[in-house]
Amino acid sequence: MFKRERNKIPEKGVMGFRFNNGWIMRLAITVSVLAIIFSLPCFTEEKPVDEKVPPPVLKQAVLCEKIEKSKPVHEGVVFSAGIERLFCFTYFDPVYGVSEIFHKYYFNDKLEKKYPLSIKPPSFKTYSRIDLRESDKGPWRVEITDAEDNILTTIRFSITD
Repeated sequence: MFKRERNKIPEKGVMGFRFNNGWIMRLAITVSVLAIIFSLPCFTEEKPVDEKVPPPVLKQAVLCEKIEKSKPVHEGVVFSAGIERLFCFTYFDPVYGVSEIFHKYYFNDKLEKKYPLSIKPPSFKTYSRIDLRESDKGPWRVEITDAEDNILTTIRFSITD
């Protein structure tokens, strides 16, 4: 009289939905994939750790009368007032990241010029220049500083007759 049907899925399940093993497996995989994706670092609210780059290493700092082929020429600490200009040459090796340094020129302990200079890895040569006048005779110094105003070195020099 009554036939039993095997493995027949009921027409309606819970709340009108039919559940079977395939559907449950797809749901479990989808939830797992979403959980993995949203746990990746690019989706988290944490800020990345700001790793501090070591400061550049100053290898050479000199005053000279000119620069030729990226090298200082006629280095000194006493210069004649008859020359037109002086250069402060600096060489950094190694440089670990893009940084800014400053050449600050002081005449009689008064800041006269301040030059911001950008340096880049792996090593970098740079220079600044001042034009001299007859009234510039006397004691000078150049302070080479980093972006935080730490003095890396000081070069003292004089302009004479």
